[in-house]
Amino acid sequence: MLDLRLIREQPEMVARALAVKGGAELVKQVVALDASRRELIRKADDLKADRNRASEAIGQAKKRGEDSSAEMARMRDVGDRIKVLDAELKQVDEQLDALAAQLPNLPHESVPPGRGEDDNVEVRRWGTPRAFGFAPKPHDEIGEALGLLDPERAVKLAKARFNVLWGAAARLERALAQFMLDLHTREHGYTEVWVPHLVNGATMLKTGQLPKFEEQLFKTVEPDENRTLYLIPTAEVSLAGLHSGEVLPEQTLPRRYTAFTPCYRREAGTYGKDMKGLYRRHQFDKIELVKITTPAQSYEELESLVTNAEEVLRRLALPYRVVERCIGDLGFSTAKGYDVEVWLPSQERYREISSCSNYDAFGGRRADIRYRPAAGGRPEFCATLNGSGLAIGRTMMAILENYQEADGTVTVPAALRPYMDGLAKLTRR
Repeated sequence: MLDLRLIREQPEMVARALAVKGGAELVKQVVALDASRRELIRKADDLKADRNRASEAIGQAKKRGEDSSAEMARMRDVGDRIKVLDAELKQVDEQLDALAAQLPNLPHESVPPGRGEDDNVEVRRWGTPRAFGFAPKPHDEIGEALGLLDPERAVKLAKARFNVLWGAAARLERALAQFMLDLHTREHGYTEVWVPHLVNGATMLKTGQLPKFEEQLFKTVEPDENRTLYLIPTAEVSLAGLHSGEVLPEQTLPRRYTAFTPCYRREAGTYGKDMKGLYRRHQFDKIELVKITTPAQSYEELESLVTNAEEVLRRLALPYRVVERCIGDLGFSTAKGYDVEVWLPSQERYREISSCSNYDAFGGRRADIRYRPAAGGRPEFCATLNGSGLAIGRTMMAILENYQEADGTVTVPAALRPYMDGLAKLTRR
């Protein structure tokens, strides 16, 4: 959530900053509504002051035995006008809140210009793509040939864009989750948290999923209470919502949390895009990394967040690159962000496996998370950050493709073998 005072005082700057991300027109509407709101408040305050003065005068008149019926009648009229103004103010407040919730975050001044992912800037690469002595196959063909991936039965159970993992593939999914959690908790300093997979609309709103991403969400309705709960599209929602409405001591920041959860996304508008395999599923597993910091700490913490995600790929010896997202490719809540992209031999390109973002104080303001400065003073809004550490299905994709052999088997990365009882190769089930 943007600071309303900033919009009020520098509307042209905010509109310019949001010209590419979208929302410039909304700024004008917010400014106009904010002006109406302040005028309503002024009128109501004037009437309330008048009422207070009149009440005192009426009291004095009664003590003197004077007739004050006319003034009392006027005050009843003033009271009715105050009620009308308060009702109008409540309506304007609701409209203003709804509009403000649609305004995206301002990009940080260091973010490169650009309108889409083609304008993202490569920061670094690690590892050299393997030179195959045969034509590498896509992961879905490898997995299905080994009897490990079963999209047909998943369609029977649910619909397209789900998958069934058999035997060693299911075990590999579990091994990857445990490996990533161990790395992030033992070496990177994150606290593991188990969180609800169903959350209420207020949590979705406070973490930036609503109203913008409503069509991408799966939701349930409790018929007995007519209450809507949403399936989380990422554990970020639950983790970032943990401290909503709280004031944290500055000395306890930064806080670093990680969680392993399934994630649920409708993928509306992406029909025909990455339909095969594990890349874009309605249900997938992910290790999420979330940080709550002061705004001053947040950009340094963003860099370490990216490094934490990279380390997973380094331990698995998977080639990757890091790109900084340009303004036009930043997410709704993001002030600055990076994508980590892993190499997929079958496509001869890098594909996103982790997106790391700093929401700055926008995230803390929206979720209502504050910190109390150690030096004293009023509580201030925290910064929130998040990133994948990593998406497990996409990591499995990269392993199947980068570690495939000419005979159709797949070598298990050395870092994962302790989590699979020493299993060194995936063979036909």
